[in-house]
Amino acid sequence: MDSFSAGSMLKRQEGRMKLLAAFLSITLISVPQSQARGSKHGEQDAVLQTTQGGEVRPLRAIENAVLPGMKAQGATYIGQEFDGDLNRYRLKFLRGRSVIWVDVDGRTGAIIGRAGG
Repeated sequence: MDSFSAGSMLKRQEGRMKLLAAFLSITLISVPQSQARGSKHGEQDAVLQTTQGGEVRPLRAIENAVLPGMKAQGATYIGQEFDGDLNRYRLKFLRGRSVIWVDVDGRTGAIIGRAGG
């Protein structure tokens, strides 16, 4: 392949990449904010509704009950998820290179499962 052919092939690829980048930016701009936030927004709404209704304990109460024991085991708290269908919190911890998940019943505050670690 001569240098002219290689150069024109590179220019075509650059053009395609620019077109793809423009398409992606337009697509991302057109996504509504509620969709862009994804499930985290819906998860927050579920927690708010169930705690206000008294069905589930607030996250802070769950954390206050679970974190001291996990910290005593050398684990660092890295976040949580809430499953509104099961009224369950899943607390995530890191110990060394291992992730530990602690499932807590949101109604009672009881630990119902643990995985990893």
